[in-house]
Amino acid sequence: MTTPSGTAPRRTAPWVPAPAYFGISAIFHYLGPAVAVLLFARVDVLGVVWLRIASAAVVFAVWRRPWRLVRRLKPEQRRVLLGLGVVLAAMNATFYLAIARLPLATVGAIEFLGTIVLAAIGVRSGHNVIALVLAVGGVVALTDIQLAGEPFGFVFAFVNCALFMLYVVLGHRIANTGAGLSGIDQLGAAMLIAAVVATPFCIGAAAPAFTSPAALLAGASVGICSSVIPYVTDQLAMARLRRDTFALMLSILPAVATLIGIVVLTQVPTIQELTGIALIAGGVSVHQEPRESKEN
Repeated sequence: MTTPSGTAPRRTAPWVPAPAYFGISAIFHYLGPAVAVLLFARVDVLGVVWLRIASAAVVFAVWRRPWRLVRRLKPEQRRVLLGLGVVLAAMNATFYLAIARLPLATVGAIEFLGTIVLAAIGVRSGHNVIALVLAVGGVVALTDIQLAGEPFGFVFAFVNCALFMLYVVLGHRIANTGAGLSGIDQLGAAMLIAAVVATPFCIGAAAPAFTSPAALLAGASVGICSSVIPYVTDQLAMARLRRDTFALMLSILPAVATLIGIVVLTQVPTIQELTGIALIAGGVSVHQEPRESKEN
């Protein structure tokens, strides 16, 4: 039986804490774009989008063979997968078009605005109001958004924000479909749909990579780091967390980006950045799931 969005999800692999899945997703969420930005110098932005989606689709096709699901899905479930596939294609395209014009931190902060809405929808207690305020304050402190740069960059960033909200809603739905249907298999089917949707618009821009093994390898790395590992671990986390809880935990992403900067790029954070990390950690620790979610 399908679990209504926002209600208690079914439990999977209880010996693995849901935050562990989310932590893996958060780390790879930034490794992928880092490689993608380097690729922009050799391949057009939409070409990198196609390489990301297509390579992820190949991985899911070989690993999960998601087309076997078709006969088992109800018409409504097929519509959800179709919608998720279109969202994945459009979301990846607008995200890359945005980061090609604006700093990654700014795009990430705008993207987080949508998750704030999803988290706010599920707020039912004083603890969760405090958690949301702390998380938002932490993101603002970390990113220090300044509305400067190319106007089209902000257009793409805000469109990506709306699409990311849809990804969380639809992703949470397939993660909790039940009836023996794997959320990862459904994700794989949606990724194949995303590849079909993106190909007419993006494959031409990817043509320069076809003659460069290094570019193809980099594109495959982007796909695995950005669309396989994080999306799979998102499914594992979504199957354990309420939608609003998952949305709030997304506020950790800017903090993870800062920590990766310290470890990988030796970028020492400022006092303001450290304050932002502390606020976000505090928000996530204060947040509480409703009692009924813990009983199911």
